[in-house]
Amino acid sequence: MNGWVLIRFLHILSAATWVGGQILLTTLLLPLVRRRLPAEFQAALTTAIGRRFGLFTLAVFLPVQVGTGIGLAIEHGVTWSSLAQPGYGRILTAKLALFAAVLAVSGLHGWAHGSGRRALARGLALTSLIGSVGIILLAADLASH
Repeated sequence: MNGWVLIRFLHILSAATWVGGQILLTTLLLPLVRRRLPAEFQAALTTAIGRRFGLFTLAVFLPVQVGTGIGLAIEHGVTWSSLAQPGYGRILTAKLALFAAVLAVSGLHGWAHGSGRRALARGLALTSLIGSVGIILLAADLASH
């Protein structure tokens, strides 16, 4: 097997796990927790889940994404100047910018949840999820170049 195939696989697997986790939490787990558990248990459970997801993000997702992303950029011959070029370069630039924005929004979500700003936390979680789906769309477009 080609080493680049493994690197690409790890990049996609990590992204799918992170975005899939967001989708699972937002659409299935959290609505069930809100409907079925008393309020005093909800906060403790959602905080614990959020911390574990945050730990996964920092310890696994980010290192894998950054490492494999740099590797894939090297494989494609990406340079700083090529990031401004039409096609692959501009799409990659948009993906990287959206990735940075989603990470910032995710961090703000953790802060909002931890400080008891539930409505803001929900809005930030939804924003992060929508941004993550946008990243996947841009990644799919990159694959065609």
